[in-house]
Amino acid sequence: MARKIFIAVIALVVFGTGWAAGRAQVPSPDFELTIDAPAGHTNVDCVRGCKLLWVSRGIPSGATPNEHFDFRCSGADRCGSGKIGGWVEP
Repeated sequence: MARKIFIAVIALVVFGTGWAAGRAQVPSPDFELTIDAPAGHTNVDCVRGCKLLWVSRGIPSGATPNEHFDFRCSGADRCGSGKIGGWVEP
């Protein structure tokens, strides 16, 4: 009986060690965004680690990416989709 308890304890220790090692290796994200999208107006903000730019029709010459992106659509029940490009900051 004592041997079964010993084996169960060793199994739990090995399982717990493996779980802790695996949990410790979860990477944190490289960047964070917040999106506020009420009707007609959408705000996209880079909270940490990135820059944003509207790139739906290509990257405009001379445009510089920013932490804040603002998109407005009026006169329609639903706006067409678009593309926001993002750059990871070191």
